[in-house]
Amino acid sequence: MLLLAAAFLVAFVLLLYMVSPLISPKPLALPGAHVVVTGGSSGIGKCIAIECYKQGAFITLVARNEDKLLQAKKEIEMHSINDKQVVLCISVDVSQDYNQVENVIKQAQEKLGPVDMLVNCAGMAMSGKFEDLEVSTFERLMSINYLGSVYPSRAVITTMKERRVGRIVFVSSQAGQLGLFGFTAYSASKFAIRGLAEALQMEPLETRLISETTSVCKPEQVAKQIVKDAIQGNFNSSLGSDGYMLSALTCGMAPVTSITEGLQQVVTMGLFRTIALFYLGSFDSIVRRCMMQREKSEIADKTA
Repeated sequence: MLLLAAAFLVAFVLLLYMVSPLISPKPLALPGAHVVVTGGSSGIGKCIAIECYKQGAFITLVARNEDKLLQAKKEIEMHSINDKQVVLCISVDVSQDYNQVENVIKQAQEKLGPVDMLVNCAGMAMSGKFEDLEVSTFERLMSINYLGSVYPSRAVITTMKERRVGRIVFVSSQAGQLGLFGFTAYSASKFAIRGLAEALQMEPLETRLISETTSVCKPEQVAKQIVKDAIQGNFNSSLGSDGYMLSALTCGMAPVTSITEGLQQVVTMGLFRTIALFYLGSFDSIVRRCMMQREKSEIADKTA
């Protein structure tokens, strides 16, 4: 009986591996592709641009600071693999005016052709207790992190649908998968991005919408993972064992790229949930201890 069950399990797994390629998206060829990276003048955005450039892509960098853009352009051009590659720089705030964003995307497409991949990497973080944060902080982070992804995506989606080719990448974080103490404004804006990506994924389009959630790693490592997953068309990706566990725990109703991925989530969910409960208990304990220490420190200061 055990042998029969084992044989059935092996046959089922083999069937999954055979069927998986049928539902997986066609890989995106980067050589000659036009990649637009918002927030591309520094950090993860710049590293993503470098990684794509190394693979033969044409790059459009979008950011606010023109001096940083020019410096990033020089760094990226050092990694060219042929003399035809181009790095275009556009200085604009992607979170303020949709019409302006749409115009700069049109300019980029006139010079380098239709956008094959958009990487929404523009963003910022601010921390503090909920009652200590100004209301303007919530508005600012929602504008930069959320609308700063909505506007560029809206500007490229029509052309991608018409061509039936494209990738839109939303760079999120672990704070976009679970609420963290001190990040009420930031987490909310990143959760919004996740919802946007999942809702867009349900629309009948040939583009792949990827919600990237990563562990705390070097920008170069994160960039390589993002580009790899964008090429393959994986919806949800992560980096590191903690990132993988969190992605599996928070997958919810998110789509899967393959049946194998769905099976892995089903099998590991119970174990990962058990581990997560210990993490949550530890987080709560740390917050309580820190608050008690601060209260004691404030009392000591008053009595001194």
